[in-house]
Amino acid sequence: MSNGPLIKVEKLTKYYPVRRRLRRLFDREQHYVRAVDDISLEVERGEILGLAGESGSGKTTTGEIIVRLQEATSGVILLDGHPLEADTRADRKRFRREVQMIFQDPYETLNPRFNVFETIAEPLRIHGVRLKSEIARRVSESLEIAELKPAANYLHRFPHELSGGQRQRVAIARGIVLEPKVLIADEPVSMLDVSIRADILNLLKRLRRRMGLTMIYVSHDLATIKYLCDRIAVMYLGKIVEIGPADEVIAYPQHPYTRVLVSSVPVADPDYVRAEVSVDDAPPDQINLPEGCRFTPRCPFAQSDCAGCDHRLLERRPKQFSACIYTEAELKPRSIP
Repeated sequence: MSNGPLIKVEKLTKYYPVRRRLRRLFDREQHYVRAVDDISLEVERGEILGLAGESGSGKTTTGEIIVRLQEATSGVILLDGHPLEADTRADRKRFRREVQMIFQDPYETLNPRFNVFETIAEPLRIHGVRLKSEIARRVSESLEIAELKPAANYLHRFPHELSGGQRQRVAIARGIVLEPKVLIADEPVSMLDVSIRADILNLLKRLRRRMGLTMIYVSHDLATIKYLCDRIAVMYLGKIVEIGPADEVIAYPQHPYTRVLVSSVPVADPDYVRAEVSVDDAPPDQINLPEGCRFTPRCPFAQSDCAGCDHRLLERRPKQFSACIYTEAELKPRSIP
């Protein structure tokens, strides 16, 4: 076991080649969608890191690469100090046991032909648990931990007999039945009723305490990220533009894009006066990305030198880093078209 962070990502990229259209028939250059573009981050043991950003920011792709559902174009991922690209077959099987993922849609996650018992028991059988009594015990225990009680009432139900919240709890029970070290949750509450979301978020908090889990929570919803996560990494067009403690990033956003996201978070106070930050709705073409800061074409504070700046994360507050070349105090209304 390493003494460093449990997960370390260095210079991670994921490029998707674009098929040539007719108008590019004679274009010899291969074009790419740069879904994840040279990002680095660390996740400490027992920490919950939130990956935030709008659709197309690369947050889900990052999570899927870390859990090895997709292969990176380049970069290094270390789990407990061990580089994953050096894995043997036995190492890959161990990795599958130690890193699990919860997906967004509980209606698509579960096999409709499997009942609850078969769904949760499948990972145990794949990883060599053969004793029927042991499988039954661990399946029931996982359901109880996921707060489907008593477990006996759910074992023989099929997905169509469950509510959305119950399905997501079954997916969580399947994710924890192998007692993993890392849980990656990809917008696990976005398709649930508002009344159920808080229950699932509280369950994830309890799992962290009870099982010592390290989590990466992927979401576009900063309100749920603030509630659940210790730190936030904000992504825009494949880049991390800001990272820091969750409360600090929400209260004192240092990057203009983070300001835009924070301005859309609902506040349960009728007297609260929101600082509106207007921005163009359409992001740039993900194939022909702008030079310098990728947020420049939409940024309400963009200046002439933003288009040529390097993308570097600078420490603007203690443990809070931003890729904007200006400090919060220096941000001024846009002066270029």
